[in-house]
Amino acid sequence: MKKERILVTGGTGYIGSHTVVELQQAGYQVVIIDNLSNSSADVVEGIERITGIKPDFVEGDCTDMATLTRLFADYPDIKGIINFAASKAVGESVEKPILYYRNNLNTLLNLLDLMGPNGVKGIVFSSSCTVYGEPDVNPVTESSPIKKATSPYGNTKQISEDIITDVIKSGAPFKSVILRYFNPVGAHPSAEIGELPNGVPQNLIPYLTQTAIGIRKELSVFGDDYNTPDGSCIRDYINVVDLAKAHVIAVERMLTDKSDDKIEIFNLGTGNGVSVLELINTFEEATGVKVPHKIVGRRTGDIEKVWANPSYANEVLGWKADSTLADTLRSAWAWQLKLRERGIM
Repeated sequence: MKKERILVTGGTGYIGSHTVVELQQAGYQVVIIDNLSNSSADVVEGIERITGIKPDFVEGDCTDMATLTRLFADYPDIKGIINFAASKAVGESVEKPILYYRNNLNTLLNLLDLMGPNGVKGIVFSSSCTVYGEPDVNPVTESSPIKKATSPYGNTKQISEDIITDVIKSGAPFKSVILRYFNPVGAHPSAEIGELPNGVPQNLIPYLTQTAIGIRKELSVFGDDYNTPDGSCIRDYINVVDLAKAHVIAVERMLTDKSDDKIEIFNLGTGNGVSVLELINTFEEATGVKVPHKIVGRRTGDIEKVWANPSYANEVLGWKADSTLADTLRSAWAWQLKLRERGIM
């Protein structure tokens, strides 16, 4: 039996595309909307090659209310939304704050506005560990204090969480699950989809793999004078397929009313903190490929160290990030090699 229809905004992007695969494999019907500002329509074919099902795809911008209104008219059976449509680079957000506030907040407001009148039962929101700012204690739990954001990107996530909370408290007829991701990395084991940003990558792993294959001259490590064992920043790197699977559980949870709570928040991470230099070493050991890198100055907006305590998600969602970092980095490299084979990168 076919399950409900889910709208995935930003569905041709990195995490979005992997989540569409998992939704389809779980039996959901999917419609994607994406403005292709940081992805390509070819991703839809990659999804089809994995699942055998071509998701419906609408090229459009979620900040445009008319576009979204049309979408809901064309797909009156949408029952859940997963919102990935957002600009997502910490460094870029410091340089282009208006772009980040406009994209990330207007998209969310438009979706929340349209959910009630169109009978949508719930929205899964992709939030981020950036809401914890520079935590006093690691690992962080869901009840760790929300700190003043260190970047406009992080601030859009905090504000978005507040908006969702306020809208639901006002009596909105839907639920929300907020997922606070740590650092998603890797690619689908089929190497049919992965992380492929347009232009120069703003995120670590695509820059690393592009350096390893010779597209970029060297990888910059931003700072080696942090208060960490090797001086580089520490993050919790989570496999993107593990992460995608949590979204399917979250959707199911909302649509089947598994919880009485109208709003729930979960940390999605592995529970392991890994430094940038350790990550480079793990990649080199896992693939046998060297990554030319140099230490440069700290980058504005970066947090020193943060990793998750994922036990709440483990217990309540019955979800766990199982993949090893070495396997995850091998999958990222296999994707980079596949792009080279296809003449893309």
